[in-house]
Amino acid sequence: MSTTPTLTGARLWAMAALRMLIGWHLLYEGLAKLTNPYWTSAGFLADSRGPVSGLYIWLASSPGRLTAVDWLNQWGLTLIGAAMILGIGSRYATFLGAVLVGLYYVGSPPLPGIEINAPTEGSYLIVNKTLIEFAALIVLWLFPTGRQVGFDGYLSRGGDR
Repeated sequence: MSTTPTLTGARLWAMAALRMLIGWHLLYEGLAKLTNPYWTSAGFLADSRGPVSGLYIWLASSPGRLTAVDWLNQWGLTLIGAAMILGIGSRYATFLGAVLVGLYYVGSPPLPGIEINAPTEGSYLIVNKTLIEFAALIVLWLFPTGRQVGFDGYLSRGGDR
């Protein structure tokens, strides 16, 4: 009995498309940060108003810690996004993507009484794009598609198709 649920037909392709679309979003965000020499997470961390704001402000307060956070953010987004698009290590990539996106959410959650200094495209209360992307990543982690539509299946069979 398989511990990984299998998908077929339109459900499989819809889930694979969702995986690749979120992968593209993460990859593009990572590449945009990697290619911008002025990008830093300092503002996001220092302006954190969520339940982990103390940790985020502490991370931003040291140049060494900030450099490490920036590097992990840039390369994490890039590599997780590429893995999701290609279907390589799909379970790991979607789980790590959910962790990363979850960290963004808890740093600036749209909760009552929390003032966020960053501009937004709309008005949010508890649910925003980040939380929706987090939930989608959890679904993709629970229903991985890389073995059926991606390199995970190719690699698990030793290149035989």
